[in-house]
Amino acid sequence: MNNALFYSAIIATLISISVLESCTHDQISANENVDASLYQMAMDTEGYSWYKYSDTALPKSSGSGHSNPKLRTRYNLLAASFLDSNGLVVPGTQFPDGSTIVKELMSNTEVIERYAVLFKDSNHAYADANGWVWGYIDADGTVAVKASDKGQACINCHSQADHIDYGLMNKAFPL
Repeated sequence: MNNALFYSAIIATLISISVLESCTHDQISANENVDASLYQMAMDTEGYSWYKYSDTALPKSSGSGHSNPKLRTRYNLLAASFLDSNGLVVPGTQFPDGSTIVKELMSNTEVIERYAVLFKDSNHAYADANGWVWGYIDADGTVAVKASDKGQACINCHSQADHIDYGLMNKAFPL
């Protein structure tokens, strides 16, 4: 095997291991407090990619049901593999189990006030019909809406036309 092929194989293996580790990192055990686990996912920023590859806070869109005036959204490694070269979600994407999307909801001074978390686990007891476990948690860890509600407070807005697997970033913030 020539050196280029050998090094390419090593790099591909390392990338595969990295993706697998990120998938196993974002899990919720059946024994755990689900809301606390979602909060921990929101607090862990390592290995995430920002929407449009920018951590700049965006103004709330006119169609948003959130009261916070600013936001930014990030994706774990698995979910980020469905972002295009501009950092937008590829149209038609159905995120696989293990995907995590965290929306940081902020004040005008860009202080995080609340996290909206989507974690895909089709087999979880709190997953909605599309496999998402929903978290809505204040920055101090106080649960605003319990995961056991299965996103009922959120699904109506998140299922509007042009959503991508309940995501609305492309609709609200296209290029």
